[in-house]
Amino acid sequence: MADIATCLFTGLGVLFFLAGSAGFLRFPDIFSRLHALTKADNLGLGFIALGVAFQAESWRQAALLALIWALVLLAAGTVSQLVARHALRERGGR
Repeated sequence: MADIATCLFTGLGVLFFLAGSAGFLRFPDIFSRLHALTKADNLGLGFIALGVAFQAESWRQAALLALIWALVLLAAGTVSQLVARHALRERGGR
């Protein structure tokens, strides 16, 4: 049962990664590209971490996966904010 859940959640995570990559390639400006990458990739990583957590040998390993995902969420939000702010300044905004 755990193997089925792992395949299901990691497959779903890969689909979100592909959707984020497609959004990055197809969207016209930097802000919509950042939105596609940040949202879809963070959700994709969450599904992959959940799928891998089913294979964890202990609760500690599953908690470390959740911690890694939380740190990536914080880093991705911070970096996308910095990139968007830089893009605004380069365009002559604020």
